[in-house]
Amino acid sequence: MDKTRFEKGINWGIIGVGDVCEVKSAPAMNLIEGSKLVAVMRRNGDKAADFARRHGVPKWYDDADALLNDPSVNAIYIATPPDSHAFYALKAAAVGKPVYVEKPMARTYAECLSMIEACEKAQIPLFTAYYRRELALYKTVKRLITEGVIGDVRFVDIKLHKPLQTNGDSWRIQPDIAGGGLFYDLGSHQLDIMDFLFGEIESAHGFAANQAQVYPSEDIVLGSFQFKNGILGQGSWCFNAPLSSETDLTTIYGSKGELSFTFFSNFHVQLKIDGKRKKIWTFEMPKHIQQPLIQTIVDDLQGKGTCVSTGVSGARTNWVMSQLCR
Repeated sequence: MDKTRFEKGINWGIIGVGDVCEVKSAPAMNLIEGSKLVAVMRRNGDKAADFARRHGVPKWYDDADALLNDPSVNAIYIATPPDSHAFYALKAAAVGKPVYVEKPMARTYAECLSMIEACEKAQIPLFTAYYRRELALYKTVKRLITEGVIGDVRFVDIKLHKPLQTNGDSWRIQPDIAGGGLFYDLGSHQLDIMDFLFGEIESAHGFAANQAQVYPSEDIVLGSFQFKNGILGQGSWCFNAPLSSETDLTTIYGSKGELSFTFFSNFHVQLKIDGKRKKIWTFEMPKHIQQPLIQTIVDDLQGKGTCVSTGVSGARTNWVMSQLCR
């Protein structure tokens, strides 16, 4: 792709300006040098107009094709639920505009592959919104591992246990829309960070069940996996746990000690080394939590850097989830 076309800046158009765009992502596009949000789209025109008014966006649409073909837009952010990610990504590829897509990347691994193929054929980049890769907490974990602070890594243990959600109207627990349940919505972040820390997972096996039968998707997933470098991992994602058992903790065990950290609350990293006093680092999340990642996308498109959350890495996470839920 000829990146000289972005020398005058990245002009974003967003398809699907729902809740994720209010604070997490869209405002950041106007805070980054060389980046501007110029158009938004939502099928409900009144809601699209309201978003544009509140966020100072010059244009709004209720038709995705109109936004995609707007000559002032040169990059597309797809912020719809996963069932339309592949549909809109292929449309963006057809008009030759780079794609930034929400996570999980799609409902299925096959849909992810279709998105990668379309963007490669159009010679445009495809990025995925696994924004934790650029947050200080997870970069700190990666640095400590790279520096060998806990020695040789032996295995990883992911625990995410939450009380049962009874809101059956949420698209996040409708597998025909989301690809799965809360495991796909939340566990995808954790598995992507595993990929960020240790590289590709080459084998994964698991069990998934709908034990509470409150909504149509799985509410528990247990599994194990192996990275290409030989590190082993296991995880338990339980979304029907009692409140007293609520847990969000990932632990990496090494030959000299262990690192533990969180994903969704009480943001911290704890280091335990044999014979030494434990250390704890605490973190505050950025107000616009996707801003650090969007910065790398802008840099990438302008030839000033590289974004580490791509369609290829995002598809790997979908593949692992499909294996664990098989």
